[in-house]
Amino acid sequence: MKTIKKTGIILVLVSLTLLMSLLITGHYQLNRRIIDSTDMTEDQKVAFDLSSSYMIGKTYPSKINFLEELNQSFDKANDLITGTFSVSQKKIDRLAAIFRNQQEIKYFTDSVAGLYAKQNRLTHAKIEGITEYTGWMQNRTYTDFENFKQQLTESVEKYNSSLLQSQGFAGHKIKSLKFRIFKASYLGWAESFPLTMLLLTFGLLSLGTLMYVLPKFRQGEPGIKNDNLYKNSLTARGWSGILTGILLITFYVLLYWFAYWIAEWAVLLDPLSQWITGRPADQWFFYGFVYTWSILFPGLNFLTKYRHSRLHQVRTYSVMFFQLVFAFTLPMILYVLNLPEVDLKNIWPLNYNFFFEWKIDEYLEAGTLGLFLFVWGIALIIPGVPLFTYFLGKRWYCSWVCGCGGLAETAGDPFRHLSDKRLIAWRIERILVHSVLVFAMVMTGWVLYTFFTGKNTLLGVDSFKMRQVYGFLIGAMFAGVAGVGFYPFFGSRVWCRFGCPLAAYLGMVQRFKSRFRITANGGQCMSCGNCSTYCEMGIDVRAYAQKGQNIIRSSCVGCGVCASVCPRGVLRLENKKEKGRFNKPVLLGNDGYINNRK
Repeated sequence: MKTIKKTGIILVLVSLTLLMSLLITGHYQLNRRIIDSTDMTEDQKVAFDLSSSYMIGKTYPSKINFLEELNQSFDKANDLITGTFSVSQKKIDRLAAIFRNQQEIKYFTDSVAGLYAKQNRLTHAKIEGITEYTGWMQNRTYTDFENFKQQLTESVEKYNSSLLQSQGFAGHKIKSLKFRIFKASYLGWAESFPLTMLLLTFGLLSLGTLMYVLPKFRQGEPGIKNDNLYKNSLTARGWSGILTGILLITFYVLLYWFAYWIAEWAVLLDPLSQWITGRPADQWFFYGFVYTWSILFPGLNFLTKYRHSRLHQVRTYSVMFFQLVFAFTLPMILYVLNLPEVDLKNIWPLNYNFFFEWKIDEYLEAGTLGLFLFVWGIALIIPGVPLFTYFLGKRWYCSWVCGCGGLAETAGDPFRHLSDKRLIAWRIERILVHSVLVFAMVMTGWVLYTFFTGKNTLLGVDSFKMRQVYGFLIGAMFAGVAGVGFYPFFGSRVWCRFGCPLAAYLGMVQRFKSRFRITANGGQCMSCGNCSTYCEMGIDVRAYAQKGQNIIRSSCVGCGVCASVCPRGVLRLENKKEKGRFNKPVLLGNDGYINNRK
């Protein structure tokens, strides 16, 4: 058995080495077919084609050199675009001069057309741009020409400044283009032998994991084994744990903001993506595949560790099913059917873009099924969450359905003991998680105001800017970079404890209106501390157990591990009548406590 496990570890290391080598062993060659296949506008293609002509057909052995010249081409293309579409100060002066001799100046956007005698496509674009940015001045009366000219100049300069965002290469647009260009220009093993490399990477990784995990089914007596967790460098914040955390954080940073650095990995999955959806793999298909793999295969290790418990077996199979079917497979089927790609188990406010205007329009334009998907989402928010949480507690979602919770329970299980149990951590947790919920609610209110009124601002705050800030800080930095990258440092439920707005919503229902509780027989507690040690939500379970108090904390996800590691059966998960949930312990003897059960 030991030989099989060691062989499995070797296969895992070999597969990971091959996977990493793909990022540094390829060559890159740009051609016009690649430029034509991107979703640039015609003006962007012309500008980029002119600026990158010296790169066409040239082979780059280094990703860094290719990126350097690609960035230079984008900069030159931006200069061409701004030079072509920007409005000179001379043109602004000419526009202002039209109104110079008026005693009371009343500005009309129709006058912009008089700037350009030749009405071609480029000048039409300029006219539309100037008209948009000076539209707020329409029909306003000015008595001072200099004041009028200053406001006109500032408005047109805003148009000039917006050119890179609207028609040039900047922001998210350029990152997306870089990814597609890198992926299409890549020449290497993954591009030449995609199926072979897929088998040698994820195939060997899967086989090695199975060889390491499956022998555990036949080793020793059933029961939870947490041996050497505080001696293992990976699970005790040692050098390998720190390195793992750094690699996870780096992966998420690259995925969200610099995906072109890992474009080669997406090439690996092109055959699978083409087979399922008929389109090439992008970074999000790769991430979805890796995320699903990280729940399924490490989940097997969780199943072996908790193989004596039917509860843990069933809930592990549940999160595997919901991730594989609802989060990964079903959205791709919907895409093939030309319907909105929806994860049916994703609930607002965790699914924070559910009420964005483009998302609502997508639902409404998809016909009857689109309307059903929208109503389904509303039904999950109200009454779904309150009803399920009342009868089952928040565990129905956090421990049985949620992908974030599923990853924490499977791949994150070896790090569960690292969660901070101190009182200060609890205080920070309550402030942060409820602040994120309030932020999500306010942002959604702003977005709905924009949807119904057509106005972008409310109380001087731009709803688009607000959703950008939320997406960056919460959707990417907190949920991704910190939520998973901090596993080896602060435990596996960092996002669930401190950041998830849906967890805050579920927790409030569980705390004040639910049948769920964890009961404790304080008379039998011997204060071993196993329950607190392995609580991934940072709850000091022992403090409750010693007093015989019910545990109804809003953060508790009802995973049941505290009861599973208790050597004396002190703790028990229950769904009973609400009466008695807040019962106080009664004194037993001199210093023992026991629940006042009826």
